[in-house]
Amino acid sequence: MSGDPQQKILPIINLALSQKNQAVVSYQRRMMVLSGEHVWCQSLAQALLRHLASKNACWIGEGSPETCPSFTNKAALSLLGTETELIIYDTHTGFDPDAFGALCGTLVGGGLLILLTPPLSAWSSFADPEHTRICVAGIPTSAVSGRFLGRLARLIQEDASIMRIEQGFSLPNPPEQISANTSNVAFDEQCRTRDQATAVEAVLQVVCGHRRRPVVLISDRGRGKSSALGIAAARLIDSGKRHILVTAPRLAATQSLFEQAARHLGPVKSGKGVLHVEDCSITYHAPDHLLQRPQTADLLLVDEAAAIPTPLLEALLTCYPRIAFATTVHGYEGTGKGFALRFRQILNRRFPQWREIRLHTPIRWAEGDPLEKWLFASLALDASPAPNERIAGAQPGTCRFEALDRRELALNERDLRDLFGLLVLAHYRTSPIDLRHVLDGPNLLVYVLRYRERILATALVALEGGFDAQTAHAIWSGVRRPRGHLLAQSLAAHVGLEAGARLRGARIMRIAVHPQVQLQGMGSRLVTEILTQTESTGLDYLGTSFGATAELIRFWSKLRLLPIRIGLRRGASSGTQSVIMLHPVSGAGEQIYQTARQRFTRALPRLLSDALHDMDPDVACSLLTHCSARDLPPLDHLDWLDLSGFAFALRGYEASLPAIEELALRALIESHLQTEHARLLLVKVMQHRDWQTCATCCHLAGRAAVDRALREVVGQLVLHYADDSVREIALRIQAERPG
Repeated sequence: MSGDPQQKILPIINLALSQKNQAVVSYQRRMMVLSGEHVWCQSLAQALLRHLASKNACWIGEGSPETCPSFTNKAALSLLGTETELIIYDTHTGFDPDAFGALCGTLVGGGLLILLTPPLSAWSSFADPEHTRICVAGIPTSAVSGRFLGRLARLIQEDASIMRIEQGFSLPNPPEQISANTSNVAFDEQCRTRDQATAVEAVLQVVCGHRRRPVVLISDRGRGKSSALGIAAARLIDSGKRHILVTAPRLAATQSLFEQAARHLGPVKSGKGVLHVEDCSITYHAPDHLLQRPQTADLLLVDEAAAIPTPLLEALLTCYPRIAFATTVHGYEGTGKGFALRFRQILNRRFPQWREIRLHTPIRWAEGDPLEKWLFASLALDASPAPNERIAGAQPGTCRFEALDRRELALNERDLRDLFGLLVLAHYRTSPIDLRHVLDGPNLLVYVLRYRERILATALVALEGGFDAQTAHAIWSGVRRPRGHLLAQSLAAHVGLEAGARLRGARIMRIAVHPQVQLQGMGSRLVTEILTQTESTGLDYLGTSFGATAELIRFWSKLRLLPIRIGLRRGASSGTQSVIMLHPVSGAGEQIYQTARQRFTRALPRLLSDALHDMDPDVACSLLTHCSARDLPPLDHLDWLDLSGFAFALRGYEASLPAIEELALRALIESHLQTEHARLLLVKVMQHRDWQTCATCCHLAGRAAVDRALREVVGQLVLHYADDSVREIALRIQAERPG
């Protein structure tokens, strides 16, 4: 090692060997930090790598020897599902919380994690290459704070289980010797723990018992739930079952499942995402494929379920009568806590005899693993909202609205856990990188409601826009797509209002309310306060974007935010089209807003018959109620005759369609309809779906039933909207109708 005599290296090597030995005898994992200049850290890590001689080692970052596989942070996520014994993670090349957490999940008992860092006292001011992911267009990376890294350094210094070798400081004492841990012995020849055996039996019961009784396996990482799915699949094939389907957010997430199944089945023919044993198979398919092309199977296994949109999971439940789910509570691909809360509500409503199996005992390492404890704390993987009893009695009017000082938040673990716990429950895609955004995002504001000093609601607000004329034109023309400016970009590029990119606005990115006080007005109070703040800060608008549901559209519209754009494709994360809703707070904002609303009102009916022909009818109806009927063309005398002939005589649907469309659109906008009638008009008249699809969607027997229902609702609308002379004609036609 350049600049250090050999005798100074040997004590460090001995300390590393002692730390490694402690990990082996305890069947736990240990962490070692090399803190100093980059060259010093790399040289020392290379020396340690030669002496530790681990079989499955990997190096994240630059400077790895040829004998050790190296990965970037992005590529490191591909290691999920594999096992490692030694990880060298070089934070000088960027600290990615998601990749780091995922990698730690691959480290098995007896393994060692070596973290290379800048001097811990200066880490918070380090120009981390990952700052580019947190920054947004128009803001230099130097504006990204180091609060996240500063907190990480503090938690390293406070943890006695972590060995710290700091350049220029005295070496620490060797770790105390501990007795060997023998707790992780196999429960039987296949299952490693009693928990895993229970999980396997629960999955088998889904196939052998009554239909429509799904099971959900829930655990932290390293408890063997994916392996349990694989063992169960193998036993089912051995027992004579022929077709088992597997799905997950991505194929790589099922690696452990397929490896376990292959191990217990013996000789198999295998390919990418498929195992064949004679005429039996275990096959992977993406979630949307299983819905678009339903298949007959003995069982569907859904791994990493928390990373799949809840609407897709609910659709899979409907389509497949025998289904087992597995998800990670403290995950890196999706957040299991929020999944468990939301999905449990769906299961309780639709399948009250479902089962939940929790796996507590770790398999990849022994209980009490210090790395797991530190990882949960440092990445807030175990963050939970305030206890229910601490917020009992809270009302919107008794809470205090507050803009958080994020410097104080980084030092206040209770507030941080309260806040991040809410975000985890509210959005299934919340991951450790979001914690870094919360602490360091340069364009981010964090608002909360407090009750008795505990946080019970929060909103993350991003400041956007303010581009110069040249950049605004480039955005409008499609040449530029500035990162982190969703609303400003959409106003210019999608709505077609170039000046929209020049305005400055605030976007509510996330909003989360404690489950104990939901549906009590807390979210409304929070948004109302944020709107007041926005009006006083010289911004032009307040907006938001989310996966469209009728419920959410109603929530935001009550708070005076109205839709100005609907996405044309379903989002991969939400399974729905995204909608942008806006409220102007300045004169310039009002002008852009009014034009955007007019364009939206004019475009939506056309889109419903084209790109949005498969949009959820309830969502489409909610959007239409926020359009304006002022500019709709009036129906003339012949239109009213067409409508009366269709409703009260035997005139055909297609012959009367133009007039029916005009009348249906007015009724949908003005909400003069019962829910089932609105759905019927939306699906058949506005979206132009075929008769059988319409019958299925509206719970009608077939084309004849749809036709009768249409004539009835059009008749009601004729009598509601027409003047006296038309009503007289309509009633006469009705009286003349034969039969």
